[in-house]
Amino acid sequence: MRLIRHCGEFGDAHRGCVVALGNFDGVHLGHQSVILAARALARDQGVASGVMTFEPHPRRLFRPDLPPFRLTPLRVKARLIEALGIDLLFQQIFDPGFARVSAHDFVVGFLVGAMGVGHVVVGYDYVFGQGRGGDCAFLSRVGDELGFGVTVVPPTELDGTPCSSTRVRAALAAAQPGEAARLLGHYWEIEGRVEHGSARGRDLGFPTANLRLGDYQRPATGVYAVRAGIDRGATTVWHDGVANFGRRPTFDLTDEILEVHLFGLTEDLYGRHLRVALIDHLRPERKFSGVEELRAQIVRDAETARVRLGGLPFPAAPGPMVPVAASTSGLNP
Repeated sequence: MRLIRHCGEFGDAHRGCVVALGNFDGVHLGHQSVILAARALARDQGVASGVMTFEPHPRRLFRPDLPPFRLTPLRVKARLIEALGIDLLFQQIFDPGFARVSAHDFVVGFLVGAMGVGHVVVGYDYVFGQGRGGDCAFLSRVGDELGFGVTVVPPTELDGTPCSSTRVRAALAAAQPGEAARLLGHYWEIEGRVEHGSARGRDLGFPTANLRLGDYQRPATGVYAVRAGIDRGATTVWHDGVANFGRRPTFDLTDEILEVHLFGLTEDLYGRHLRVALIDHLRPERKFSGVEELRAQIVRDAETARVRLGGLPFPAAPGPMVPVAASTSGLNP
């Protein structure tokens, strides 16, 4: 998959492509339906398939006061989209200037003028342009006028309710990573560079790799069974482990950090890129009377995590776990 960071990079070879539009934070099952519909149409037409997404997330521009909420930073999103078989990923910078572009000018200037799209695929609730002035009906009408096709994909529902990034965030905040995975179709991951910590885990006999969450959505605090992937060149090697996310109240600390202990791994991971998939929430974070009580609980947590992870195949989270099949049934051309 080719990553395109400027619309001027769309050459003649890409004109006529089928493009899915959306932010796609999380790349959940509903997002996958949109993206796979675009891929299917592109293959039928013998053209390139593409996804156009927006960075940073528009919410960061319009509501910078809100707590961190990202499910998938661009690197993670790109990996998940590539796993769905897409040819092109276009990253449109969402800055104050772009936010002032009207829905009409976005279609004329970007989709038609710069990209030369042949077909656009969107979700049923897609809105765009200054003041959210464009919707699916507007896009279809302008597409008829300017000569490109539009497909609107209906919602993908679980338990009678559409899959959404909001539902995923709610599941993570409620200590339900399994429910989040069911909505996503893949385990939710936190990834980043391993930082130096206080070495308390090593002193307890459980050395940890420490990650700060930055713009990531905060999951519920507590202890998790995890699968952690270490980048080793072109491959990612996965290890079972146990992790704590929180403020470490036993030591009266207040900064949030993810501490990951990988079973049987003694390698120094400082500075390495680590992917951590949250598989199961084992217990809430709590304050212990002292180091010995904490150490005894960590032993129990590690054993519980081994049991919970024992039946999972490897790797647990290289990309979409259960991608939905592309289908044209019920689509509105």
